[in-house]
Amino acid sequence: MRLAKYLAQCGIGSRREACRLIEAGRITLNGHIARHTDPIHLDESLNCLDSIELDGAPITQTETLAYWVFNKAVGTDCRLLEQDETSLVHLLPKAPRLYPVGRLDKDSRGLLLLTNDGELTHKLMHPSFAHSKTYHVRLNRPFTDEFVEQMASGVRYKDLQTLPCQVRRLSSDSFEIVLTQGLNRQIRRMSSALGYKVIDLQRVALMTLTLESLAEGAMRPLTPQEVAVLKTAVTF
Repeated sequence: MRLAKYLAQCGIGSRREACRLIEAGRITLNGHIARHTDPIHLDESLNCLDSIELDGAPITQTETLAYWVFNKAVGTDCRLLEQDETSLVHLLPKAPRLYPVGRLDKDSRGLLLLTNDGELTHKLMHPSFAHSKTYHVRLNRPFTDEFVEQMASGVRYKDLQTLPCQVRRLSSDSFEIVLTQGLNRQIRRMSSALGYKVIDLQRVALMTLTLESLAEGAMRPLTPQEVAVLKTAVTF
């Protein structure tokens, strides 16, 4: 097994985060600074036969996989920074260790999936998998039907061209948009390129997962049925 994959299964973070830790030299393997290409040796019971440490602290076993949904409020920073009092890290339970699948901007709100399942995180975040995320957006003024058509067909800003997506009007100044891309501040920049400013942006669904009646700022574990449906949806 590759080192980054094993670290993700240990609940250290996503595979991407595990790669960053390896690149930073914070992971040691059998007493030496680890490399991305280093393999992990497991016995028949899938117990690790190697000595692995993060910042000198042993990583001894994989954690029980956990899946939670969180309704993020505006002002919460998704970056897990202990020194930032607005960071999501201060709202997470001590156990199990959880981290967000992707991010929502600090000035956006809504659904975040929290987990320690590195494999699921990889499948949900990698752009080649193109999984859907649904948002409700309110603009600073009413928009035209032409705006809806332009957003749906793709918008060019800077050196980027967004992919076609689903857009439907909710009111004179709000709409629903379903994206499979994950560009930085994509909806805000698409709207700005067409002459509008986003006043409110809420993620209401991630594939099959929705907020339902979950209060803002609250979180809950997914039901076994929700986990099963989500995992089925990312299998291809």
